[in-house]
Amino acid sequence: MVRSMKHLPNILSSLRMVGAVALLLCDVEGTTFWVLYTICGISDIADGWLARKLKSVTRTGALLDSVADFCFVACCAWQILPILRLPQWLWLWAGVIVAIKVVNQLSALATYGRCCFPHTLANKWAGFLLFIAIPMTFWSIIPISITAIVATFAAVQECFVLTRAESSHKI
Repeated sequence: MVRSMKHLPNILSSLRMVGAVALLLCDVEGTTFWVLYTICGISDIADGWLARKLKSVTRTGALLDSVADFCFVACCAWQILPILRLPQWLWLWAGVIVAIKVVNQLSALATYGRCCFPHTLANKWAGFLLFIAIPMTFWSIIPISITAIVATFAAVQECFVLTRAESSHKI
């Protein structure tokens, strides 16, 4: 039983991908969307915690978690962004964050031959804040603005993490 429990974090990450795709079939204004959104968000917190608790942290699991995170964010963005009324400066800021993250991944791909998704504390906080700020954005831009500050720091920090890993050959 304990042996099969070691796969639970990867199962949760895989289910988050399924849940993310299911979000595309839901009405953003409906309860089903927000229940699935909450389940996917909680699974993101749970899979990493379980992996550490069960001592089943693997490179494959970390990659699966990152891919599931990307799927979740992309599907939520596809559904939610068209109905949000955000100021242009916030859209531009989000574009800068995405650009930094893309450059980080292209740099890692060119340098190491693969993408690298550092699971830094700043990235974890940015993800958590994004998860809770998205629903609040329908009423105020303050939570998403705070999230943008943390996400900017996390994206810039990735540059330093990848550079340090390169110099110490940890990647």
